Amino acid sequence: MFMPEHKSQPGAPPSGHETRDVSFRAVMIGGLAIGLAVGGLVVAADMLFPQKSLDRLLKPPFPVIAEPRLQSDPVADMAAFAAREKNALNSFGWTDTDRGIGHIPIDQAMQEIAREGIPGWPADAGAVP
Repeated sequence: MFMPEHKSQPGAPPSGHETRDVSFRAVMIGGLAIGLAVGGLVVAADMLFPQKSLDRLLKPPFPVIAEPRLQSDPVADMAAFAAREKNALNSFGWTDTDRGIGHIPIDQAMQEIAREGIPGWPADAGAVP
């Protein structure tokens, strides 16, 4: 790529490099200040969070905390739930007495649906009109 020579403006000082270096003393003072700040933070953190006292507090074996007893006998509760559900599927009863809605055993309900169909349901769901 071709780049033409840059020409200075008349009366402008000639371009070049810095005429003086960065002050060594200023760099050393800045580095020392940063080092002291980091060291002070390390000491402050050690004073706020002493490792020795934490090690003593957290020595194993840790105490065993009892888990919550939400159910006294979950196996018996599940068996009772399954028995109630099975009873509801295989018996007659009222679902809503105010509206006159009841339930019948599931086997009888499936036989009636197979024999009579569902009112308002298409006769052959696979048939194309």
